[in-house]
Order: sequence, then structure tokens, then C-alpha cells
Amino acid sequence: MSESLPMLQPFAALRPAPGRAAEVLAPPYDVLSSAEARQRAQGKPWSFLHVSKAEIDLPEDVDVHAPEVYAKAGENIRAMVEAGVLVRDDAPGYYAYRLVMGDHVQTGVVAAGSIADYDANRIRRHEFTRPDKEDDRVAQIEAVNAQTGPVFLTHRHDAAVAAVLARATAGAPDTDEVADDGVRHILWRIAGADDIRALTVAFQAMPATYIADGHHRSAAASRVAKARPGSAAAQTFLVVSFPDDEVNILDYNRVVRDLNGLNATGFLEAVSQAFTITPSDGPAKPTEAHTFGMYLAGKWYRLALRDPAPADPVQRLDVSLLADRLVGPILKITDPRRDPRIDFVGGIRGMAELERRVDSGDWAAAFALFPTSLDDLMAVADAGQVMPPKSTWFEPKLADGMVSLVLD
Repeated sequence: MSESLPMLQPFAALRPAPGRAAEVLAPPYDVLSSAEARQRAQGKPWSFLHVSKAEIDLPEDVDVHAPEVYAKAGENIRAMVEAGVLVRDDAPGYYAYRLVMGDHVQTGVVAAGSIADYDANRIRRHEFTRPDKEDDRVAQIEAVNAQTGPVFLTHRHDAAVAAVLARATAGAPDTDEVADDGVRHILWRIAGADDIRALTVAFQAMPATYIADGHHRSAAASRVAKARPGSAAAQTFLVVSFPDDEVNILDYNRVVRDLNGLNATGFLEAVSQAFTITPSDGPAKPTEAHTFGMYLAGKWYRLALRDPAPADPVQRLDVSLLADRLVGPILKITDPRRDPRIDFVGGIRGMAELERRVDSGDWAAAFALFPTSLDDLMAVADAGQVMPPKSTWFEPKLADGMVSLVLD
């Protein structure tokens, strides 16, 4: 455990002034293209996209990693502060952050996470990061002098944390806005000394928390901390931790460009060596782990393993089983992180998107997977291993601009 700082701690957030959240809140920086961000920010001078995707305020041919993009982001966030659109709380606190998507509700704690505990793998990761994506986030953090992209953590359900959140959310919220994708974002400040102490103690007693989404933001924050050893705020990073029994993981499906020289009949024969194949009258959405749906030549099939899954926490994942028993040996796609013959489709898009991709003629086959479980994610992280790329898709997403952690 960190000797200097608790795993999670309160901080004084920079956030929208009362009544201004609707103008500010924006989707996460990494779910929109530059063109989409330009469109979404039209007529919205205070949209946080002007900070998180600052290239939208520069010529369209600008390199999104050019120094002037990061400089523009810094200029824009300072303008929001000077105009009173963003204001800094006058004292440290925690924040309760609730996401509502249809019938799904999850409520987490916004906090400053300890970089020391991240470096020590107490705030545990399960993905590799790419240096170029880390470089981008480091440049962004330095330019705006803040952590503006929250890292999505999850923790084992804890009664003490739940009790504080129940008290906090019983009152009127500070922010309550429905984003244009229909997701409701609600925030309460937790400022009472007893509640702050209870949350700090509860998280400090946990053996670990887990990064669900935000590995590059976390790695970048660690690099900034090392570059700013004299800054206490820089030794932390912006996190929102949700209890594991409320987190919503969707399937993360695959489409492949070709059948590696096989026709549909030959491909089915090859697949049948490792899987039983059953035709399906409609979309074959898996209902349990270790089963798969396959869309090929206008038809759906259900696939089930012929041999049992191994015990290893990574090898037993459905994404690994599909890769190891079909995508790799039959299609010869061995580096899904870089191979253009494979693409990934978040479950939020539905089974119809898989059909659409294949029916377009641009893709040869689609595979539907059962969602990776949070227990499996935690088991991989606890073992110090990493998951294959595109293993999890979390919905709903946190909004950018709801809270930022300033690096004093």
C-alpha cells in the first residue's frame, strides 16, 4: 500500500458552474472522431469538446497531435474558467456520480486516485498501453494542467461506501443532465467531514481496485507524476469507482474481412473441428460463456466448444478461445491489435450491426460473443496478466467536463 497517500482521496474539483452543465458536458474524447466532434460542438462554444478535441477549433487538415492542438486545449479551458463557466470548489470533497441508461443505474465515487498505488498495481490494470497514445494524454494533461478524462474504476461492493453514497444521493443533486445519447448524468458533492473520512478509510481497507476503462489515461498520469515530483496534486489522477455489482459490461464482437482463401462450405468444415455448429433461425446472440454466434453468407449459426476451456484466467476468456481456436489457426489473424483483416463492434450497436457489416460485402463473417464477466477481468488483473485487445465494452460512458482534477 502507498505510505504517502490513501488509495482514493478527496479533491477540489473544477466543474460546471450551476446551470452550465448542459453547455459543457461532452462524450469521452476517445469515442468521437474529429469530424464527429466538430459536428457535435457546432453552436456550443462551451462544449468540453473544445478542450478534449481542440483540433475542432483549428483547420481541418491539422495534425491532431500537433503542439498547437494541445496549446489550443489549454487556451480553451482557461477561457472557460475566466468566463465563469467552470468553477473550482473551495475545499476538497468526494462526489457521487450516477449514470442512468434506460433501466440501468450505477453510482460511483469520484476521487483522486493514488499514482503510487497505481504504480504498485494496487489500482490494477488488465491491458497493455501504446506509447503513442500515452504521449497524447501526457501532452494533453500538461497543456491544460489538469486531469480532465476520468478513469473508470470498479471495486468490490462495500457496505461502508454504499452507505455514504445512499446518504449523498438522498439530497438534491448539483448536476442533473441528460446527454444527447439519452444517458442521464447526475452529480452530488460529498463535503461532510465524517463522510469524507468514511470513504477514505473504506477504500484504504480494500486490497485493490480495478481499472475498467482508461488504461492510457492512467499510464499518462503516472508519467506526469514522475515529471512533477514536487506537485502533490500530480501524484494523483482523476477516477470514478463503481461497485462491481452495478457495472454494466456489454459484448465486444468481431468481424473479419475474408475467410483466408476458403469458401463458406470449407470454412464451416474447418470451424467444425473445434466447435459444434448449429444453424439458427435468427440472430444467434450467446446466452452463456464459451458459446458464440456466427453470421456467414446471410445465415446465423451457434458455436459451442468441443473441448473444455482451460483454467488459465486469460486463456479461458471467450475472446481468447475464439482467437486461439478459430481466428488464429483458421483465418491466420494472429495480431488483432494491428491486423486490418479484423475489426471490433461494441455490443451497444446490436446484432443488426454485425449483419449489416457482412451483408455490405465489405466483411466476410461476424462473431458475436458473450460479455466478459467482471470476475474474469478481476481474476486476470489479480494474476498480473493482461487481456486480449477489445475484450470489454463498458456502457454507459462517463462524460468529459463533469469534473476535472487541477494539477496545482
